[in-house]
Amino acid sequence: MTHKILIVDDNQAVLDALSLLLEIHDFSVVTATNPFDALQIVRYQRIELVIQDMNFTSDTTSGEEGKALFYELREINPHLPIILITAWTELATAIELVKAGAADYLPKPWDDAKLLVCIGNLIELGSAKKIVATHNRHQQEREGTFKNADLAGLIFKSTAMERLVTMALQVAKSDISALITGPNGSGKECIAHIIQKNSPLVSQPFIKVNAGALPQELIEAELFGAEAGAYTGITKQRIGRFEAADGGTLFLDEIGNLPLSGQIKLLRVLQTGEFERLGSTQTRKVNVRVISATNENLLQAIQQGRFREDLYYRLNVIELNVPALCERQDDVLALISHFLPHRELTINTEQALQHYKWPGNVRELENACKRVAVLKPTGALTVDDFVLSSPVSSQQKAEPTKQEIEHAMRAHEGVIAKVAREFGLSRQALYRRLQKMGIDY
Repeated sequence: MTHKILIVDDNQAVLDALSLLLEIHDFSVVTATNPFDALQIVRYQRIELVIQDMNFTSDTTSGEEGKALFYELREINPHLPIILITAWTELATAIELVKAGAADYLPKPWDDAKLLVCIGNLIELGSAKKIVATHNRHQQEREGTFKNADLAGLIFKSTAMERLVTMALQVAKSDISALITGPNGSGKECIAHIIQKNSPLVSQPFIKVNAGALPQELIEAELFGAEAGAYTGITKQRIGRFEAADGGTLFLDEIGNLPLSGQIKLLRVLQTGEFERLGSTQTRKVNVRVISATNENLLQAIQQGRFREDLYYRLNVIELNVPALCERQDDVLALISHFLPHRELTINTEQALQHYKWPGNVRELENACKRVAVLKPTGALTVDDFVLSSPVSSQQKAEPTKQEIEHAMRAHEGVIAKVAREFGLSRQALYRRLQKMGIDY
C-alpha cells in the first residue's frame, strides 16, 4: 500500500526537493503552500503523515504560523504524525510542539537519510496506534454487547470466542434446539449455561444429563422415568429427566455416545413431546428445550451407522462450535490471569504457553494453574513451573535481550520493520518491547 504524505511549505523549491525524495522511495505526495490548503487536504484526504514548515509568510520567522497550523491539524486528527522542518531561530517553538504531541522535528537543511528513517518509523507507529485504537473501539463495542448478559463465568479474549458467545446470546432468545460441538475440556457446558441464563427460560429448570454415561439398560428410566416395580430394585416411582425439565431446558452432554436404542426413544420425544414412564401405559407430554453437546463428528458417526440421521437434524437446528484452546491463543493468558491472579510470567513463558497445544484444552490449563498455585505460590513463573503433559515446541525463539535489540536498532539504522524481522516479531510486538525496556526509537 502506498502511504500518502502531505508537505506544507511556502517555498516551491523545498516542495519540489521533498516531493522528489519521497516519490523516489514510493511515497504518494500531496503539497500545500499555506495552512488553509493544508487543513482542507487533511480534512478530505487520507493523509498518514505531515511534514510542515514553521513559517508561511516571507517576513515571518517566529514560528507562530506553524504552531497555529500544528494545533489545527491536531484538532482534525489527534493521532496524525507531524514532522516539523525548522530553522534554528524556531527551535524553542519546535521543541514545545514536540512536547505537545508532534512526532519529531528536523533542522534546515535536513538530512535525507534521517528524514526517510523518521518517516518510515512514524508511519509504522501510526499503523500500530490505529490497531490499538481499533482494538479499544472494538473492546467498547464488545462491552456494550455483553454489558447486560450473564456469561456464566466464561473467560475469553479471542475474536473466535466473542463470535461464539454473541451467537449463543442470539440463540438464547429463541426456543430452538442447539448442538454444541468441540473437543473435551473446551467449554461446551459453559456455552449451554450462557444460553440458559440469557433465555426467557432462565427461571425454569435446567437439567443436565451425561448421555454417554447412562447404562444402556437404564436409559429409558433415566430419561423418561419409571413406575415402582418396573424393574428389579426400584421400589418407588421415579421421575425422568424430561419430566423434571418440563417447561425448561434439558442439556444432553456427550450425545454422540448415546446407544442406538436410546436414540430411537429420544427421537420420539423430540418429535412429539410425548413419552411413557417405564412400566406405565399413560402417555405424558412435556415442553422441553433441548441443548446437546458432543466432541464426536456426528456426520461421520451417521456414515458409520452409529448415529441416526433423523435425530441429528432434530438436535442440530443450529450448531455452536467451541474451538480448541490452541486455536484461540488470545484466551490463554486471559485464563491464566483468571486462575492465577496477580502472578507474574516472564515474556518467554507467556510466548511458550500461548504456543503450547493444550491437548486437554481449558481443563488442562486450569489443572496446570492449580498445580502452580500449590507448588510455587510466590515468585515469577516459568514454563517448567506448569509441568505440562507434552513438551513445548522447541521452535519457539528465545526472547531477545535489551542489548540484542539495541545492537539490531543500530545495525538497521532504526528501521523498525527490519529489526522486527530479525527477531521474528511483529512491529507492534517490537514496539511493546522497546517501551518496556526503555529503548529510544
